[in-house]
Amino acid sequence: MALREIASSSSPELHVLAVDDSFVDRKVIERLLKISACKVTTVESGTRALQYLGLDGDNGSSGLKDLKVNLIVTDYSMPGLTGYELLKKIKESSAFREIPVVIMSSENIQPRIEQCMIEGAEDFLLKPVKLADVKRLKELIMRGSEADEGKTKKLSPKRILQNDIDSSPSSSSTSSSSSSHDVSSLDDDIPSSKRIKLESRVND
Repeated sequence: MALREIASSSSPELHVLAVDDSFVDRKVIERLLKISACKVTTVESGTRALQYLGLDGDNGSSGLKDLKVNLIVTDYSMPGLTGYELLKKIKESSAFREIPVVIMSSENIQPRIEQCMIEGAEDFLLKPVKLADVKRLKELIMRGSEADEGKTKKLSPKRILQNDIDSSPSSSSTSSSSSSHDVSSLDDDIPSSKRIKLESRVND
């Protein structure tokens, strides 16, 4: 079957769209993602990936494109629509351009890698892809999602705390230092810029 979905028993789970024209490579990346507790959808071409996402103008995939996709992993060299061309089309889409796209290739060609990164690829993995690569990508996406949710969650308690300090007569002389301490504590929770550009993109 050209299109398969594998759901792990753990929850919540990330949904990954894996694109590769090689049956063997599809099975490898599918297995690694499943071990990492991801839900996986595999397709055999860039054209099928566009159909799945509903970016080909064909309404035949409308039932599938409603599914949320957290990550797209695609081979670079494929007949027809290449992984590089698929990357560009996804980044041109207002609906899907924020989804991280990772390119895979068995060829370590630096100009090719640089061009993919310029076009917005999240990472470039050399085949054979290892379990450590998949786990690292999953951790980055999870941390990015948590950081995005944490921004709004941390603002409310900070404001409540500051209001309590301001309304307390006995703490008027220390409100300034307390406020500085609160802000400093929040800054400690902000992910470092060294944690790859995925998190900085989410925080933006």
